[in-house]
Amino acid sequence: MDTATMMMLVLVASIAILIFLILKVKIHPFLSLILVCIFVGIATGMPLPKIATSIENGMAGTLGFLATVIGLGTILGKMLEVSGGAERLARTLLETMGEKRAPWAMTIVGLICGIPVFFEVGFVLLFPLVFIVAKQAKMSLLRVGIPLAVSLMVVHSMVPPHPAAFAITTTLGADVGKVILYALLVGTPTAILAGPIWAKFISKKCKTGVIKESEPSSETPSENLPGFGITLFTILLPLIIMVGKTVSTLFLAKDSAFLPIITFLGNPMIALLISVFVAYYTLGLSRGLKMKNLLTLTEQCFGPIAGILLIIGGGGAFNQILVDSGLGNELSKVLMSLNMNIIILAWLIAWLMHLAIGSATVAMISTAGMIAPMLAAYPGVSPEIIVLAIGSGAIGWCHVNDSSFWFVKEYLGLSLPDMFKSFTAACLIASFVSLGGILLLNLVI
Repeated sequence: MDTATMMMLVLVASIAILIFLILKVKIHPFLSLILVCIFVGIATGMPLPKIATSIENGMAGTLGFLATVIGLGTILGKMLEVSGGAERLARTLLETMGEKRAPWAMTIVGLICGIPVFFEVGFVLLFPLVFIVAKQAKMSLLRVGIPLAVSLMVVHSMVPPHPAAFAITTTLGADVGKVILYALLVGTPTAILAGPIWAKFISKKCKTGVIKESEPSSETPSENLPGFGITLFTILLPLIIMVGKTVSTLFLAKDSAFLPIITFLGNPMIALLISVFVAYYTLGLSRGLKMKNLLTLTEQCFGPIAGILLIIGGGGAFNQILVDSGLGNELSKVLMSLNMNIIILAWLIAWLMHLAIGSATVAMISTAGMIAPMLAAYPGVSPEIIVLAIGSGAIGWCHVNDSSFWFVKEYLGLSLPDMFKSFTAACLIASFVSLGGILLLNLVI
């Protein structure tokens, strides 16, 4: 058996073992990734001490930057949550657009509020508003809730500072500002087509997700919520800074005295650090909170992100093992021999990984590790486009092995068949539509 064939068998076996450990044995994805790293190292003949060193280097190289960024992003999301900022944004948009356009308003809310918060947090945060709006507009929860869920999923998979999107941006050496800009260009029409447009069509074919008259609803008094303008500014500030840095570097001379300052401020860590302290004031201190309250809120942020950090670190270790074992180079050669478009290939691997594993985060990080060694052979394709392709593929196939599937199902009160017809189908539509948008974008940049 030649080396290439043996390496491919090891890779296939490692993915199969990873899926088996997560789905059947019910071992946490982080531990499963570490076990698979050890398997790959032994199977490819790496010395045992080097396997341990490779795992350590992969974890350190990935989390050294990302742990800070994810921690800061989580604080920003917490401030949005406790201040009522998300509810303020949603209410203002609904008042402006009208109840008949409620699904469209919830799409915009999801795209904005989804930037600093995790999918589950954003959905829980905004679901009471979904309930109120659906009741007032005499629409089903499905009609209003699916657009919100889809827009949150699109942002979750494609737009930094979300952990997985940030992780693969770092792995592939892409520019964060460009990724954000391109992701919003592609993600907005994607969320519209797979959200309100699809929900309007499919809601007529679903019988569940309807509000019962006996179910109560509650609203926070408007005077207790922060202002719309200051909330929107606070949420978008890190994106403004990071995208501003990217745009500025296009126009400033390389010897400009301002370039080092702009580059420093546009670093994701610095941009988020600035935004956190702005949020402390705009959504906290100015509304009567004390520093001790902010300290408590900040401490509450870090426990829930421990799991996601370890999974991302495990993904980094898997990536490093693929490189150090030589498996990544062999995979690169095999995939290149297929003569498949690298964008479609990145999308397809992430698409299949999410289908099999049920975690968009694990699918994205694992795919980035497989694709990274190939990028040098495709100098005409920007790494930002590959980041989007991986995120686009990971949107697809949100089904029974994904916790997000059950999360949305229970909150919207959908039957299993209706959940497949609505949310799973919407995610598949979003995946294909965004791929089309990415391929078009690649032609013009």
